[in-house]
Amino acid sequence: MPLITDPFSLEFVQRALLGGSLVAVLCGVVGTWVVARGMAFLGEALGHGMLPGVALATLLGVPVLLGAGVSAAAMSLGIGALQRRGRLSYDTSIGMLFVAMLAGGVIVISHSGSFATDATAILFGDVLAISADDLAVLAWATGIGVAVAAAAHRSLVAVAIDARVAAVLGLRPRIALAVLVGLVTLAVVASYQAVGSLLVVGLLIAPAVAAGHWTRRLPSAMALACVFGVAAVVLGLLLSWHAGTAAGASIALTAVLLAAASWAVHTGRTRTRVTTAAAA
Repeated sequence: MPLITDPFSLEFVQRALLGGSLVAVLCGVVGTWVVARGMAFLGEALGHGMLPGVALATLLGVPVLLGAGVSAAAMSLGIGALQRRGRLSYDTSIGMLFVAMLAGGVIVISHSGSFATDATAILFGDVLAISADDLAVLAWATGIGVAVAAAAHRSLVAVAIDARVAAVLGLRPRIALAVLVGLVTLAVVASYQAVGSLLVVGLLIAPAVAAGHWTRRLPSAMALACVFGVAAVVLGLLLSWHAGTAAGASIALTAVLLAAASWAVHTGRTRTRVTTAAAA
């Protein structure tokens, strides 16, 4: 099996595999809630929202995850402020900040002497450059995300079903929604180096969609989404190695293809069962 084992014999590919797998687990857990709540646009917007912070961190030589976190958090707060004071709808608030943050990030990058290189790394990630320190940060982020999701599970379930029901039950839906937005922000920022700001929604959404075809129970959907996400990382790295393609883009594309394959297999099985039942 040299085609499979040879790439993973190299240390930097091993770090990419471990880092990508940690991101996949975090995105699998958070992405299940994102799909359940129909918040895919928020994940996409936060991916672009962290662009100015990442660009400034790159130019100033500070940790990019710090810049990404500050920028994404600022966008989350900005969305809330526009809703409350600007009296704009949720999707309109996201759309306004989406464009503003993306444009601001590109303007910052354009001041760099290596515009093309910086833009490529920021937009599409560089999973093969994950270091041992990055792995430690990703491990902490994944642990915190999973722990918070587990602690807030009951409130998040109630909010996913009906915010009014959550309020009646005394589960504080506004706090639950704030926790969910925080989890999405954490997942987006943690995924940045693996797949970049443009492709982060693929790893956040596609594994959860793939899992949703096989179970409706949230805990099992999360576990299955993690499996699909790790599979996307493994297969994406292999595709990148043998085809000479960008690693982050290969992982994101593989995640989407796995979601499509999951739908096709599930649909085929359902049709087979219906045909068999009709024939009987």
